[in-house]
Amino acid sequence: MRGVKCVNLGLPKTGTTTLAFALEKAGWRVADHKVRRIHTRDPGLGGTFVGRQLYNGYFEGDPFKYVDLYDALSEISVLKGDTSLWPQCDYAMIKAMRLARPDMLFVATWRPAAETSDSMRRWNNLGTDRLPAGAIPGLPLGYGASDSERIQWINGHYDMLNDIFGDDPRYLRLDVGAENARAQLAAHVGRKLPWWGKMNVNSGGDTASKGAA
Repeated sequence: MRGVKCVNLGLPKTGTTTLAFALEKAGWRVADHKVRRIHTRDPGLGGTFVGRQLYNGYFEGDPFKYVDLYDALSEISVLKGDTSLWPQCDYAMIKAMRLARPDMLFVATWRPAAETSDSMRRWNNLGTDRLPAGAIPGLPLGYGASDSERIQWINGHYDMLNDIFGDDPRYLRLDVGAENARAQLAAHVGRKLPWWGKMNVNSGGDTASKGAA
């Protein structure tokens, strides 16, 4: 039975694609950045951003209204052109998610801030152009071009999540590079994970079997 059971609140370049692939191999349908046309016949839904649909639902009373064709959401932010949507950085959105589904599981994929910042810098002009040009919670327009600004923003995001969730067992900050990352995630979602690795590598950058998201 479909219906969102787990939401990743991690930032881009922290392992979001790795998470999506692992959960898909475990039998879940996962939305990674977009609602795929192969998953819906609704022409107004297929091809749209997950973050857009979360906000559409949020302003209609249920953040999950338009994404319940999925079991999990792995990448929910959008930064493309004039579109800048960051549900994982929005306290009101996170609160609405928790109220809508009291048993919802949350993951926050994580890598050391310096590594994440460097990966952002090298990923399709994300760090050099798109972040500074975007309006992002915690990283206003004009900020984010330097490593120091990105690192402060990254650390601040995960600090915020710690403040929100505290020791709530439904929340897991997942260090994707940890030796026990697979076991932690499997225990958290209650499913065996037949695959764990790294996906979506920066060319010439991160080292791993298949890269790092």
